[in-house]
Amino acid sequence: MNISSVLVHALPWALPEVQAALSALAGVEVHAATEEGRLIVTIETDSLQGSSELFTLINQQPGVLSASMVYHQFEPDPDKEA
Repeated sequence: MNISSVLVHALPWALPEVQAALSALAGVEVHAATEEGRLIVTIETDSLQGSSELFTLINQQPGVLSASMVYHQFEPDPDKEA
């Protein structure tokens, strides 16, 4: 299981649309947003490639100016350990 924390900077006037678009992506959760367009987002995926693909999708969303990965951790999935 890959867990990443991402700081997203969006156009302030596009913030509601950006939040909705990011929240609609499977494995992506928006935890906080400021009026200035900064969002704290987490990505949870089963693979490093999945994390990379979601990070790319976040960067490509209309209204997103930048996205910076600030933390990444790999953890074994407790449901798959036996």
